[in-house]
Amino acid sequence: MKAAVMYQKGELPQYIDFPEPTAQSTDEVLVTVKAVALKHFDKGTATGKHYSSGGPKEDGRVIGGDGVCLLKDGTRVYGMGVSGMMAEKATIEKDRIVKLPAGVSDTDAAALANAVIGAAMGLRFKADIQPGDVVLINGATGFTGRVAVQIAKHYGAKKVIATGRNEQSLKDLLELGADEIISLKQEDEQFISQLKETHNSTPIDIIIDYLWGHTAEMILASLMGKGSFTHKTRFVSVGSMAGDLIQLSAANLRSVDLQLTGSGLGSWPKSHVRQLFTEILPEMFQLAADGKLKVKTTEVKLANIASLWNMEVPDGQRLVVTI
Repeated sequence: MKAAVMYQKGELPQYIDFPEPTAQSTDEVLVTVKAVALKHFDKGTATGKHYSSGGPKEDGRVIGGDGVCLLKDGTRVYGMGVSGMMAEKATIEKDRIVKLPAGVSDTDAAALANAVIGAAMGLRFKADIQPGDVVLINGATGFTGRVAVQIAKHYGAKKVIATGRNEQSLKDLLELGADEIISLKQEDEQFISQLKETHNSTPIDIIIDYLWGHTAEMILASLMGKGSFTHKTRFVSVGSMAGDLIQLSAANLRSVDLQLTGSGLGSWPKSHVRQLFTEILPEMFQLAADGKLKVKTTEVKLANIASLWNMEVPDGQRLVVTI
């Protein structure tokens, strides 16, 4: 079969013939792959830079952790791979499959799944979102951030505040449900001042953060109290596009009613992952099929994997490889 394979000594994946995988147990099934989104997560696991990955194998590693595929009987599903997914064939786990509604395309479904995981799991389980909550999405102009804005509104958020650097993408978020936008291109003092003003007028209940780094430092500083009672805020770290480390003062933690947690592989119990596949993903795929959850994608072919590996896509879009 043809596949996108990463080798230890290679900087770019190769489009080559690779052995077809076989199911290793009754819990796995062989599928025909149709579409796979190329995400930062996939690049990180392929190169060994993501904390959950061991990196490329000496004999090659097929890229991609999830995607849209066909079962033997032709049923179209989203599946999470046991073998690499960016190939003509793959093995997936039987209990991590979601049947796709007719109204959602292969490319949209492939792009949407990871974003739902990166948004809904944090909102539902880490932040325990409630109707009427005020939600801040830090780094909302990216693909997952745009999905998070829409899901927060779907879950009943009274107000969604979005931050980002791309001015046009920020404005676009107002059409997707954001109620207020804050530019990260401001001077630090201006950003902190604007966020403090917002927090004072409509206290922020939840922060879903895709950037970390200095932006997280500024947000946490804007919440810092002065010894009086403060509003409880649930801060959920999902990504680290602005840096993996921050400086956080102990006084900042002690002066505010703050819940600081993360949402990612290894942080969810089995019961939450089960709900992801039985409740959350099916609901979100149906919303997309009904036109109530909107995504933008750039579609490319598997054969061009090496040339598109470092391809820049328009802000807020997801690169999807079709097979």
